[in-house]
Amino acid sequence: MAPTSHSENSNSLALAVLRIAIGVLFLIFAQYKVFGTQFTLHGGFQFWINRFLEDGAYPFMKPILKNFVLPHAAPLAFFVAYGELAIGISLVTGILVRASSAFGLIFMLGLLFSSNYPGSQAPLWQYFGASLDHSVLALCFLTFLIGRADSALSFRDLKKPGATN
Repeated sequence: MAPTSHSENSNSLALAVLRIAIGVLFLIFAQYKVFGTQFTLHGGFQFWINRFLEDGAYPFMKPILKNFVLPHAAPLAFFVAYGELAIGISLVTGILVRASSAFGLIFMLGLLFSSNYPGSQAPLWQYFGASLDHSVLALCFLTFLIGRADSALSFRDLKKPGATN
């Protein structure tokens, strides 16, 4: 195996820091949903879905939100809460990063199309501007999916032969 260069190590470290930072964000998002009941049991999830319907779901998403998501709101609220928790744990630990990144990408695209519609008359650039809160995270998940985001600062390093504990 060829020795790794300083730039490869720096890139791996930078990607790992980004991975862990986004993992911490997802743990923050998940903690109030998992350890509280407002989001899952007392209408918090439904509040957000209704707000998406009123304020900016893409037209093709509205029937999905009305006819599938809202009628199944309780189990989907738990799915979202524990999904965010699983993504956060995965990214922080570096375990199953590609799998969690695939789910994170799908989740971010779902949120983007549910809440960031600037209107049919908006110029193209406004679609991108309106979606920054979800598109940037989607791009990070895509990067983690394509790259080797688990190659540094990962629990998988503990399993390598010769790794020090």
